[in-house]
Amino acid sequence: MLTFEALSETAEFARKWVPFCKKHNIEPRAPEFYFAQKIDYLKDKIQPSFVKERRAMKREYEEFKVRINALVAKAQKMPEEGWTMQDGTSWPGNNPRDHPGMIQVFLGHSGGLDTDGNELPRLVYVSREKRPGFQHHKKAGAMNALIRVSAVLTNGAYLLNVDCDHYFNNSKALKEAMCFMMDPVLGKKTCYVQFPQRFDGIDLHDRYANRNIVFFDINLKGLDGIQGPVYVGTGCCFNRQALYGYDPVLTEEDLEPNIIVKSCCGSRKKGKSSNKKYIDKKRALKRTESTIPIFNMEDVDDGVEGYDDERSLLMSQKTLEKRFGQSPVFIAATFMEQGGIPPSTNPATLLKEAIHVISCGYEDKTEWGKEIGWIYGSVTEDILTGFKMHARGWISIYCMPPRPAFKGSAPINLSDRLNQVLRWALGSIEILLSRHCPIWYGYNGRLKLLERIAYINTIVYPLTSIPLIAYCTLPAFCLLTGKFIIPEISNFASMWFILLFVSIFATGILELRWSGISIEDWWRNEQFWVIGGTSAHLFAVFQGLLKVLGGIDTNFTVTSKAADEDGDFAELYVFKWTSLLIPPTTVLIVNLVGIVAGVSFAINSGYQSWGPLFGKLFFAIWVIAHLYPFLKGLLGRQNRTPTIVIVWSILLASIFSLLWVRIDPFTSDPTKTAANSQCGINC
Repeated sequence: MLTFEALSETAEFARKWVPFCKKHNIEPRAPEFYFAQKIDYLKDKIQPSFVKERRAMKREYEEFKVRINALVAKAQKMPEEGWTMQDGTSWPGNNPRDHPGMIQVFLGHSGGLDTDGNELPRLVYVSREKRPGFQHHKKAGAMNALIRVSAVLTNGAYLLNVDCDHYFNNSKALKEAMCFMMDPVLGKKTCYVQFPQRFDGIDLHDRYANRNIVFFDINLKGLDGIQGPVYVGTGCCFNRQALYGYDPVLTEEDLEPNIIVKSCCGSRKKGKSSNKKYIDKKRALKRTESTIPIFNMEDVDDGVEGYDDERSLLMSQKTLEKRFGQSPVFIAATFMEQGGIPPSTNPATLLKEAIHVISCGYEDKTEWGKEIGWIYGSVTEDILTGFKMHARGWISIYCMPPRPAFKGSAPINLSDRLNQVLRWALGSIEILLSRHCPIWYGYNGRLKLLERIAYINTIVYPLTSIPLIAYCTLPAFCLLTGKFIIPEISNFASMWFILLFVSIFATGILELRWSGISIEDWWRNEQFWVIGGTSAHLFAVFQGLLKVLGGIDTNFTVTSKAADEDGDFAELYVFKWTSLLIPPTTVLIVNLVGIVAGVSFAINSGYQSWGPLFGKLFFAIWVIAHLYPFLKGLLGRQNRTPTIVIVWSILLASIFSLLWVRIDPFTSDPTKTAANSQCGINC
């Protein structure tokens, strides 16, 4: 009800805000962030009339916020008789798990005009039907319901998917995406245009790599040169036809066998005529080019009785109903590639049909969530959905306008960040253990080899946590046992080792130079890769195995976002204990103990033992350097680490070192034993 009432208030505020934005070309269009900008509007000789209008609009916005805050205060406690709307009627969704489908058109119908008399964009509230005993598929199910509602009510050719905590930072972002979608060469095979995620409210040094700069500015930009970036769940503009499971309109070059088939079976150039027939047949079977709907929108109430005599149309009707569900209006909309609905349609009929397509049982015995729309079966439905599209031969585009398209908020403290990473990693493990795994799925499709490798990397990365834990604890064991982390190798083998190390180092430098990201961003990414690998990724592997193999479902914690009520980045220093913190804490302690033990042994053994010690210390300190942000998160507020913690750490380390030297737990030195046996007692 809070969302419903807030949208009602927003619709009224939009009548004044939208014409103000268009008149003065306001950026960003989100009023909270626009008015938060610290700009002197009189400094650059801006028209006084604009300053006057801006002040009036700011007053309007402050009053709007007061009304919204009153709704929030009202929603804090639900009355015993349930919620009642502003018009006095009972709220149908008082039971969030058992309520009918609800649709309310706020703007875009008769009367939806702004203060200048221009028509406003359509604003519709949608809440799908919820009933006990039905699997609703969480976010993916909600997105699929929205596809169907929008197809029935407006049927726009393109859809934009943005998370609830993101806002438009660039009002021209949709036009940027549509330039790719309407391109005469690439448009008919472009399934989506992905924008990078940018965030507000992150601390200056981005301690926990919330910006994900390496992923967004290196990985996704690199994929743009193959078959396109993976879908990341937000900031993405879709071609509606791709979500319906249709194949793209491909050229003969696109339909050539991929590199694996070419290398194994040779080229198909010899059988060019038969190849052309094969292509034409495949196109006819998998892609319908007609833009004419097979059902007349005006005959919705009469069903399809006019086609009873035409067996082929009835067969295709049954096939389409099995695929899309029993809604002739929606099925007709799927054939309209350019979008839009016929002008002769009855709005009341369309609204009734829209309620039908968001009912609980609509998706039963259809291909929704299997081949159509957002794919079910993982908490990271975004990767799975994009992968299915790429496997059909679609390409995606990465769009990075100079002014970021969208901005959002990110989990800012350590515990929330790790829980977010756990959810992503768990979704990857679910895909790895499913039939849609990129390792074995879709080899008869049009997925390029390098794109497949990129998808494999996207789902197997949590498994690297197991060797990572071993490598992070190995330096400590070397210090405790006196062994060295690298065994002695020949000069020839050492040259290969050095060349490998130099090639990795050179690749990193080239990536940094090409993408333009800073050394600090790259280092933060490296640090959090170790922090996440020793905690969230490790937990995700075991939880994924339990969920997929044992059927034991584990709930993830929904990440809370930043709120600076107690000062700048207050949540950064909030300490929330979670079991995810145990493995990296253990790794830290083990390496610190190893360093103390190694130094103590070197002091006890003489100067000749310091040489080998430095090599061992390097690896242990390297591990601690990667875990430093984690250690800082454990200790608390930035630059305000409690003095008592430092004092006790130094005191305990000193006592431990002195005891180690005094007790001398190592076995006696074999050189001394040999010398005593040769010289005798009085030597």
